[in-house]
Amino acid sequence: MEMIEKHQVGRLGEEIACRYLLKQGFSVLDRNYAKKWGELDIIAEKDDVLHFVEVKTLSTTLPNVPRETTADGVNNVPHETYASDQFRPEDNVHQAKLERMNRTIQSYLAEKHVSCEKNWQIDVISVRLDRSGKKAKVDYLPNVV
Repeated sequence: MEMIEKHQVGRLGEEIACRYLLKQGFSVLDRNYAKKWGELDIIAEKDDVLHFVEVKTLSTTLPNVPRETTADGVNNVPHETYASDQFRPEDNVHQAKLERMNRTIQSYLAEKHVSCEKNWQIDVISVRLDRSGKKAKVDYLPNVV
């Protein structure tokens, strides 16, 4: 996948994640807060807690796979068609990423003059885009640390 396409997929995933958060009652305070040592995709707030949200997007197009129809009329899709289900986008949020995020969060808190009493957490939103069906599946993983 080309770099431009990856960037577009990432931005689309972030847009879907923002819409999801808004529907869940969050206020989105900031997006794409960047320092040379890291970036925060979404900063949101709910119930007086700041949520620093990392968005991971996986874009797939399911191939046209011949389906076998059994005698009872059930369509069977070969299991290997869904091999991408074994990879979870949130698996890319590893310890080094969390450490960069923490450093960037500290910069954000200082720059925005957020009280040291303010509760905050790191969340992950996983967005799976099915480009062929033009659908998205969102998984919210709160407080991953």
